Amino acid sequence: MGKKVIVAAVHAASVFMDKKKSIEKVLQLIKEGKEKEIELLVFPETFVPGYPYFIHTYSPLKNVNAQAQYADESVVIGRTGGDLLPIMHICAELKIAVSLGVSERVEGGHTLFNSQAFIDTDGTLLGVHRKLQPTHGERTIWAQGSGHTLRVWPSSVGRIGGLSCWGNAMNSARQALIEDRQEIHAAAWAALSTLSGFESVADIQIEALMKSHALMAQV
Repeated sequence: MGKKVIVAAVHAASVFMDKKKSIEKVLQLIKEGKEKEIELLVFPETFVPGYPYFIHTYSPLKNVNAQAQYADESVVIGRTGGDLLPIMHICAELKIAVSLGVSERVEGGHTLFNSQAFIDTDGTLLGVHRKLQPTHGERTIWAQGSGHTLRVWPSSVGRIGGLSCWGNAMNSARQALIEDRQEIHAAAWAALSTLSGFESVADIQIEALMKSHALMAQV
């Protein structure tokens, strides 16, 4: 990639379990990013409607009710953008690209995926990557993604692809993006260091993983 691109990672909290208000917050953060001349804004894992920390902390019976509510607040994308249309419109208006982590619910169904949506500066929905293998307790809420979403998309800011959370630890997945001539890697993570007992581990591991991929992939 022969040009410089101004990229920013969002460090902000969702409006937890509230899709509408979380999307409104996304729109506001995009506006703030544009004011700072950001060209690509990368949001955390499942920013809409928030990462379901309860899957790691609640009892199984309590989890059932929480998961039902979470599914209701998950994002429907479909073929035309669905719940993401307001975000696509503001990206086109402000000429800014976005990688957005969402909990995706299939159109007309109930299956959920841990997904990343990639939107270009003209508002085009480039594509959606679904996390290949949900981690540990995540398997109680999200289905496995498939290899057809493991790819890089040409965009106005460069060839962009990404992985969510511990998907970044899957060597074969990262290699697939490298071989697809990735130029920008959008790594979406939850705030794992907020979990009791994991504080001293998560940030160190994440930093090591991402530096390793940046070095090997030259992204």
